[in-house]
Amino acid sequence: MGAATYLGFSGGLYPNGSNAVPAAHNTVGLARANAVQPLDTSGNPSPTGKIVLLSMGMSNTTQEFCSQNSALPCNSWTFMGQAAADAAVNKTTLALVNGAASSQTAPTWDSPTDANYNRVRDTRLIPQGLSEQQVQVVWVKVAQSMPTVSLPNAQSDAVTLLTAMGNIARAIKVRYPNAQLVFFSSRIYGGYATTALNPEPYAYENGFSVKWLVQAQIDQMANGGNVVDARAGDLNYNTVAPWIAWGPYLWASGLNLRSDGLMWQSADMESDGTHPSQSGEQKVGALLLNFFKQSPFSKCWFVTGGTCP
Repeated sequence: MGAATYLGFSGGLYPNGSNAVPAAHNTVGLARANAVQPLDTSGNPSPTGKIVLLSMGMSNTTQEFCSQNSALPCNSWTFMGQAAADAAVNKTTLALVNGAASSQTAPTWDSPTDANYNRVRDTRLIPQGLSEQQVQVVWVKVAQSMPTVSLPNAQSDAVTLLTAMGNIARAIKVRYPNAQLVFFSSRIYGGYATTALNPEPYAYENGFSVKWLVQAQIDQMANGGNVVDARAGDLNYNTVAPWIAWGPYLWASGLNLRSDGLMWQSADMESDGTHPSQSGEQKVGALLLNFFKQSPFSKCWFVTGGTCP
C-alpha cells in the first residue's frame, strides 16, 4: 500500500507502511532462528532429536498445510506434500506436523486449556514419537467464523481477532515452552464467497489483525517491555510469548495480479468460494514452501545446510 491507507489505517506488513522487519525485531528474530535446534522429547538438545514445525488453525489451514481431514500422508500439492518432494528441505531433524483441523477457528486456540492442544498432543505429536517440548516453530492461520462487523468500527471482527491472536501467542508459550518463532498469515481472497462464513471485506481485514499483532510486540519491546496495545495484551518475547512475525501474505485482489504474480481465480476455490480447491491449496503450499526456504528466520533449520544471517 505504501503511503496509502484503508479506511484510515496504514498498510504494510510492518510499522510505517513497510514490508521490512524493523532492525531491532530482526536482530532478535535471527537470534531465535539460530537457537532452533534438535531436541529430544524432554526438550533437551540432542543430535538425534527433532525440530517440530507445527500448523495451527482452521479448515483452510489444514487443507493448505496437509489435507482436508488432517490425515497422513498429505496431499502431494499441499505444503507438506511439496516439502516432502523437495530435496532441499531438511528431512533429518525437521518434523512437519499439521495441527490444524476443520472448524477450529480462533476461539478454539486462545487458551492453553482448549481441547485443541490435547488433540494435537495425543493425535498428531505422540503418534509420530514427538512431544510438545519439541515444538519450536508454529505457523498460525486463524479467523473468526461468520464475522459481521467490519472496520473502521472499534468493535470490528478484526479487532476481536487481534485479541484472540494475542491470547493464542501466549497459549503457545504455555503449551510449547521451547517455541522460538511464530509466523502468522492472514486469509486468502474471499471475494468469491457464496456464504457468510468469511467473505470480503473480512478476509482482507484479517490481515490488519496480523499486522497489529506483530506491531504490538514490536512496540511493546521498544517501550521497555511495557504493553502498548491493550487489545493484543502482553506479548513480551522474553517472558510470555514467542517472537512473532508475518509468514507469507496470502491475500490478493481476485484477478488483479499482485506484484509477485499472485492472483485468485474462482477455480481456486471450492463451491462455497471460501475454501481453497486443489489449485488454491497448491498456491498456498508453494508460498509457504518458498517462504520457509528463503526467509532469514528459517533457512538455518528448514533447509539442509542452510544458514540464518
